[in-house]
Amino acid sequence: MYNVNMLDIFQTKPMKPLIDSEELLKIYKNENVFIAAVCNSKNAEGEFKIQHLEKAVFIDLNQDLANIGKDFSIGGRHPLPELQDFVRTLSKFGISNDTHVVIYDDHYGAYAARFWWMLKAIGHESVQVLNGGMQEATRFGFPLTNQIHKPELIAPYKINSWLLPVSTIDEVETANKNQKFRIIDVRDPERYQGENEPIDLIAGHIPNAINIPYKSNLNEKGVFLTSEELKKLYFPFVENYASENIIIHCGSGVTACHTILAMNSAGFEFPKLYVGSWSEWSRNNKEIVGLKSNKKKGMLAIDQI
Repeated sequence: MYNVNMLDIFQTKPMKPLIDSEELLKIYKNENVFIAAVCNSKNAEGEFKIQHLEKAVFIDLNQDLANIGKDFSIGGRHPLPELQDFVRTLSKFGISNDTHVVIYDDHYGAYAARFWWMLKAIGHESVQVLNGGMQEATRFGFPLTNQIHKPELIAPYKINSWLLPVSTIDEVETANKNQKFRIIDVRDPERYQGENEPIDLIAGHIPNAINIPYKSNLNEKGVFLTSEELKKLYFPFVENYASENIIIHCGSGVTACHTILAMNSAGFEFPKLYVGSWSEWSRNNKEIVGLKSNKKKGMLAIDQI
């Protein structure tokens, strides 16, 4: 269980998970720094080609950071890729075990956090998310360009296994009946409450899950709250739970990583990520609170989260 002394210990990290634009400006030209722009929209690559941070490389959430299948009831809308496929992706982008990776997006970290989590999950320590993303970097005056930076293919990254804890749908079903577990749903309140579901087939939430929207991690400018503020936000909800009994989920295992990033920034140990999230749970005849069918069944584009 968490206590204040343990939180102080957890804050001793090799590299803080967030970096601001001023810090990045000082180091981004270093040969070892790789800037990743994680994108997720129908015209993401076209928009990237028009304008992006200098030295950034385009990374597609759907193609590079997920293994999307035809049946979302198996693993949800954004399952993790097979480990060796991820190895090939890192090799393609020239990312080695020693590369300092800085990740940004134009959704205040909502997509960038997924790549951050995946790198942390293979034991990569030198990885950070650009706080405030493209918007904050632009306000700061970070150099923008339309020039395409082409990384060189390198030898495969040395990976043995996924190291960070994840939950399966069966574990979540057991956990929601056990008071020793804390399940946190980071979707918007109207989706959690079953009032509206713009993406998946059914609105509602997993029984006994509480709702802390991932947007709560940000201030009015879209910048992450300070470590102390994030600690105050989450501590009341997790203080009586072991980290291995805390499960974070969202719609498809993407924005849940935003909350894990926020908790890590606050000094908490890594909770479990339920990768399949609501997109998997809602398609498997599991118990649902606030059940409401989504008549707009055509709205299942994978460029949504």
